[in-house]
Amino acid sequence: MEDVLGRRYVETSLMSRVTIQAQNSSAALEVVSRYGANPKWMVYLPPTMSPVQTSKEPGYLERPEEAFSYFRDEGVERVVLEEKHMGSRAVVVVCRDAKAARARFGVETGETGIVLTRTGRRFFTDLDLEAALIGRVAKAIGESGRWEAWRTDWAVIDCELMPWSAKAQELLRTQYAPVGAAGAASLAAAEAAVSAAAATAGPDPLVDALAARLGSRRAALGLYVEAYRRYCWPVDGLAGYRLAPFHVMATEGRVWAVLPHAQHMDELASVCSVDRQLLSATPWREVELADESAVAAAVEWWEDLVGSGGEGMVVKPSSFVAKGRKGLAQPALKVRGLEYLRIIYGPDYLAPDNLDRLRQRGLAAKRSLALREFALGLEGLQRFVARQPLRRVHECAFAVLALESEPVDPRL
Repeated sequence: MEDVLGRRYVETSLMSRVTIQAQNSSAALEVVSRYGANPKWMVYLPPTMSPVQTSKEPGYLERPEEAFSYFRDEGVERVVLEEKHMGSRAVVVVCRDAKAARARFGVETGETGIVLTRTGRRFFTDLDLEAALIGRVAKAIGESGRWEAWRTDWAVIDCELMPWSAKAQELLRTQYAPVGAAGAASLAAAEAAVSAAAATAGPDPLVDALAARLGSRRAALGLYVEAYRRYCWPVDGLAGYRLAPFHVMATEGRVWAVLPHAQHMDELASVCSVDRQLLSATPWREVELADESAVAAAVEWWEDLVGSGGEGMVVKPSSFVAKGRKGLAQPALKVRGLEYLRIIYGPDYLAPDNLDRLRQRGLAAKRSLALREFALGLEGLQRFVARQPLRRVHECAFAVLALESEPVDPRL
């Protein structure tokens, strides 16, 4: 308790001191004590991610041009674009065998790894299913020759686990599906009433305008339902799950933040090629921001992604850690597509009045949070790789959880 409660200051190599307020420490303690996984596995939790600045392009809330502009302003010359998978963030801690798990993590249960959510919870309640997934990942690393190439018996890998519905069933049941059902029922009743009024009163511009507005809202609601259903599919045991890794965070003796993103993607693509049924290599490309034709092609790539039903993309500096004009630059900016944002902001978010209001959203708090959590995550890994005591490693993961209780618009 003394290690985590109260107002705390966590020293990090990237941002010097990160302050954790007492009320946030208490909130984190509740989460860890009620829901948290075995802290011996919890050596890293990933940061939140900020969206781009709002677009001035008519009919859009987010577009890639704003991400490119941000990184140019920060002095970043080259960026990496990665397809953003619509799933759930998952940290996979995987060991070659139970002996390695016992030797490096002190886990005596016979487990060879774990899948953690972004908030430090165990992703799977079915431990046999989790063990099967971990075993497949370990086997793919082995058959690709990466255990030897990385000179390690363990790895921490940042991933996206799909389908989204596998972890978001409660959200679907209590939030998204009810909006679709209630909207369909109420709009049908409203349209019937307007039709009856038109039949009784005859032609009327106000009635016609109302009918057109209701028709537009019904079309938007249909797009909303189609959007969230696109990311839902049934799973049977491990069949149906897809794991898309995009960062190797750490292996024995190395925190991979010193390596460029391109090397992460290449290494993980070789692992994914071994087990294409479970593992999905993340599509990506690198762009020189001074090359106008390359930037135009990148915008087109994003448009193709979201036009075919994808969530969008993530734009990152080519180097894992990038310094900007006033310190640390954002490690990543997400650029989401029109229809995915409909899930987040509601069926009618593109109505002119709604879109104008959404363009006033503030990003400062979200971006500050992303930077602090990024620094804490890497600090925790550095301490773990340096074989510091668990309380020192866990201090950083706990601090990430504490920051997550700060009041920030969750739709960002």
